[in-house]
Amino acid sequence: MQSIIRKQFMKAVLKVTGADRVDELSSFAVAKAYRDVYINFKQYVKDLFLIVLGVFSAAFGLKGFLLFNDFIDGGVTGISLLLSILTDLPLFVFVVLINIPFIVLGYHIMGKQFVIKTTIAISTLALVLATVTFPEVTNDSLLVAVFGGLFLGAGIGFSVRGGAVIDGTEVLAIYMSRKTGMTIGDIVAIVNVFIFSIAAYFLGIEVALYSMITYYAASKTLDFLIEGVEEYIGVTIVSPHADEIREMIIQKMGRGVTVYQGKRGYGKNGETIDADIIYTVITRLEIGKLNTELAKITTNAFVVMSSVKDTRGGMIKKRPLKH
Repeated sequence: MQSIIRKQFMKAVLKVTGADRVDELSSFAVAKAYRDVYINFKQYVKDLFLIVLGVFSAAFGLKGFLLFNDFIDGGVTGISLLLSILTDLPLFVFVVLINIPFIVLGYHIMGKQFVIKTTIAISTLALVLATVTFPEVTNDSLLVAVFGGLFLGAGIGFSVRGGAVIDGTEVLAIYMSRKTGMTIGDIVAIVNVFIFSIAAYFLGIEVALYSMITYYAASKTLDFLIEGVEEYIGVTIVSPHADEIREMIIQKMGRGVTVYQGKRGYGKNGETIDADIIYTVITRLEIGKLNTELAKITTNAFVVMSSVKDTRGGMIKKRPLKH
């Protein structure tokens, strides 16, 4: 087993460095390549764990609470629930079919790796919905609405932190925001008003109102897990390795940067050193990737992240996200 793992690591090292043989590389280059591969591997394992956790949480919310009581949520998940209730077809069928167009759209917006993770997440969710039996927890309408939304929102949130989505609404909202100039929040709201209006017509006003409670609980749980309501995160980085970090953000993250001339202060006497201060804006789905790439360069960078309501212009709107 160890020899197999070593061979795979050697292949990864050659891929990272672009060399034909390991003996062509210096010991420093090999060590750095091994470190990069290790960091990537650790991040992939973490992402996979979060996605699987999110899938089971969402499935429990759907089958243990909402589906038994004919409640729905917003977005693509809400549409899937509504169609399953109206047609008596299995929920997993609609979860896959309705998300397919958004996966294709996500390829052009978010990048190949994001689509691979999202495809795995949605396929796993459909498999769990089709094969795993969850108990009907309660018939109390308020408890169903609140806790169904809580588990569903937690599932979506864990998946987002793993670099994937199990509801294509967010992908559509990002795309429409770039095309129309509307905020992502406005687009999500419009989509959900349409969904809940249809639910009120087919399922009744009371069910639609409880479903709105479900959506509210899910959205608040999602916001809590991803640490912020806003879609964009402003990142300020201070480090002696400013040039390497700037190139990484431009080349690997596909983002623009602003470089400020400033000073770093330290010590009891307040000594200062000239320093480049880097500022960039990323989406919340890219926080994990940024942290991973930063760790490859330095572990001592001073990083400050803050929520950004929305952005206009710049590479945040022009270039596709890379994961």
